[in-house]
Amino acid sequence: MCIAVFLWQAQPLYPFFLLRNRDKYHNRPTESVAWWDNGKILGGVRFSVEFVFRGSVIPNMADGTWQACSRDGKIAFVTNVMEVGRVPEPKSRGSLPIRFLESKKNPMEFTEEVVMEAHQYNGFNLILVDLSCKSMIYVTNRPKDDQALVSEVPPGIHVLATASLDTPWPKAVRLRTNFEKFLEKHGGGELPAQEMADKLMTDTTKADKAMLPGIHSVEFEYSLSSIFVEANTERGRYGTRSTSAVSVKTTGEVVFYEKYLKEESWTEHTASYKMEQRGTG
Repeated sequence: MCIAVFLWQAQPLYPFFLLRNRDKYHNRPTESVAWWDNGKILGGVRFSVEFVFRGSVIPNMADGTWQACSRDGKIAFVTNVMEVGRVPEPKSRGSLPIRFLESKKNPMEFTEEVVMEAHQYNGFNLILVDLSCKSMIYVTNRPKDDQALVSEVPPGIHVLATASLDTPWPKAVRLRTNFEKFLEKHGGGELPAQEMADKLMTDTTKADKAMLPGIHSVEFEYSLSSIFVEANTERGRYGTRSTSAVSVKTTGEVVFYEKYLKEESWTEHTASYKMEQRGTG
């Protein structure tokens, strides 16, 4: 049950700044952030795998990524939606960021094909960014109330968990509040991405049980109600597998920091590059 807080077109030095925790089963194989697609895309890779649960083989989703960016200024990340039902033989939600980054389409153009097939996926929230045209689009196939499937994200601070964008779940409110305090402290200057990741994304404070959404059992939701998650389930250990920070400066400098769990030990890795102008090398 991942959570991300991000800043969009609301700070003079950073048009985009993201902090994110990725929560998954510890026995699910993944690779840390790396360059792929001939060095054009930087992101994590998730492999398909099968679980054996209560004697039954449960296939998992196909290869994909939860978060990635490209040299030409495009960024995409996806989260699941907390829900009870599942789509039979669903398409991989992790394929959506890859398809966007590999396409020549801008965010709004790409959403047209996503909307056409949205019913074939389990619940997802998808953020599509194109810094070259200052466009950020939010797509979900589980809109709440009268919300649209597709909406433009306005400048400001936003939090995305496993509900609709900016849903005020307790941990989302807490993360936003603490993020705002860091911004106030540093004003329009440099943001210490690694320090912010270490201090904001390791919060294990649980929510008041009376404030939980009530989609699953109280105990299950309570175990996932902190920003940094650690839980034991019937399918094994579940929790935060990686914390990442992605910053993009007005100069075009992109830094992707990741702290990830590998063989029960935490490892750090940072990759950086300069955004390329469209139509250049």
